[in-house]
Amino acid sequence: MWDVAEELKAMLVFAEHRYYGESLPFGDSSFKSPRHLNFLTSEQALADFAELIRHLKQTIPGAENQPVIALGGSYGGMLAAWLRMKYPHTVVGALAASAPIWQFENLVPCGIFMEIVTTDFKESDPNCSESIRRSWDAINHLAATGSGLQWISEALHLCRPLTSSEDIQNLKDWISETWVNLAMVDYPYESNFLQPLPAWPIKIVCQHLRNPKVSDQQLVQNIFQALNIYYNYSGQAKCLNVSETATSSLGTQGWSYQSCTEMIMPFCTNGIDDMFEPHSWNLQELSNECFQQWGVRPRPSWITTLYGGKNISSHKNIIFSNGELDPWSGGGVTEDISDTLIAIKIPEGAHHLDLRANNPLDPQSVLLARSLEVKHMKQWIREFHASPKTAVLGYF
Repeated sequence: MWDVAEELKAMLVFAEHRYYGESLPFGDSSFKSPRHLNFLTSEQALADFAELIRHLKQTIPGAENQPVIALGGSYGGMLAAWLRMKYPHTVVGALAASAPIWQFENLVPCGIFMEIVTTDFKESDPNCSESIRRSWDAINHLAATGSGLQWISEALHLCRPLTSSEDIQNLKDWISETWVNLAMVDYPYESNFLQPLPAWPIKIVCQHLRNPKVSDQQLVQNIFQALNIYYNYSGQAKCLNVSETATSSLGTQGWSYQSCTEMIMPFCTNGIDDMFEPHSWNLQELSNECFQQWGVRPRPSWITTLYGGKNISSHKNIIFSNGELDPWSGGGVTEDISDTLIAIKIPEGAHHLDLRANNPLDPQSVLLARSLEVKHMKQWIREFHASPKTAVLGYF
């Protein structure tokens, strides 16, 4: 965005989403009560952005008659697309990078996300995904023995020893999330988006998982070596913490609430088309967990009602970019819908690689994607300046 802003002589504005970072409507008690959380919705966040744009146009000299383009990645990409859909008079276009606007009820298969994660590992080394698929049974077998929990705790260098079957499930969930995160940040150069990582981290991880036909103990030890790439690339970690998968706070509290109310994204696995233990999508289970944690119940159909699901062809001037390595691309728009609802695919791209700063190691496909994005933005700006403006006489 810094490079593009300079090229387009633009002003960059980073607007903080309500309830994230320092934008806490009720201060320290914002997350204490469901009554305080009623105002945490995507639609109210969009209204904030529209109001902010109006304020900036009124208060910044020279900004009044200038076009605004929305850019975002991941959830921010969803918001960028939805802002253009809901407030087309406020933004002339949007770049929605890695935006899974279709990862909702009945729009895409619930298993597609984990299938893409599996493909990423499989393409690095077919034995790698097979080792991971086998590891769940290995952990279960070892956990069932008398000293198994202690042995696994020591083999994986866990900060807190495992003491129950519930701990084992949490361990497997944590390991699964690690593989997912690696697929998201499989960048072509060193990065520290979720954790400090080497270039193409899945390739490095898979070097430790080349042989699935080893003993259960050996397989778990190999899993530790692989996990260590993600959690201890810097060499600073003394032990691995099962309650943590990312170094910095990414607003997990706010997202936890939103994924219990409106962001209801079905995920499932079958252990055949993916490398994970089978787990079916269970809305009732989620509903009970959400009620226990937040005192709310999910509304699985609300997002498609609000934003149209796959019925978005009446909109225009939105670019949907997706990296093919990114599991979120399964819920993204990957084919053009019209001449102005454009899909850009980045074969060697992980999660919103195109939004990251230019890097000498960037693959050709992301350079091409960025140049296409800028081309469309320039077109939107030209169209804005070419269209007749209605004079604003004042407010009555």
